[in-house]
Amino acid sequence: MIDAEVSIEIPFHDVDVMRVAWHGHYAKYLEIARCELFEKFDYNVPQMEASGYAWPVIDMRIRYAQPLRFKQKVRVKATLVEWEHRLKVNYQISDAETGKRLTKAYTVQVAVDMSSGEMLYVSPDVVLQKLGLAL
Repeated sequence: MIDAEVSIEIPFHDVDVMRVAWHGHYAKYLEIARCELFEKFDYNVPQMEASGYAWPVIDMRIRYAQPLRFKQKVRVKATLVEWEHRLKVNYQISDAETGKRLTKAYTVQVAVDMSSGEMLYVSPDVVLQKLGLAL
């Protein structure tokens, strides 16, 4: 499994009147970690476009165990756990100081052929090549 971790400090513009991060911003935090993960195997958005495939998120689940608060420093870890038929990434958001898990989530992305607009039911060979799994 490939993973990546990013550090984020919760900014003021992401919080509500209680200084808690609005739930919709969590998707942004996951995206930042996912981009870092995809950089590790050289298949981020520019490489996806060059390969002829788009990878829309078709499912996202988030478990909000503890709130993220203004100025809190957190670590967002993204781990690629499936790649054969789809890209499934698991996430964990933890307090940077204590290591306490605050949130867990996952996203699922599928390949779409950009020329035809058709969804693929298996990941294209380019993904396996980038992961070092192609024959």
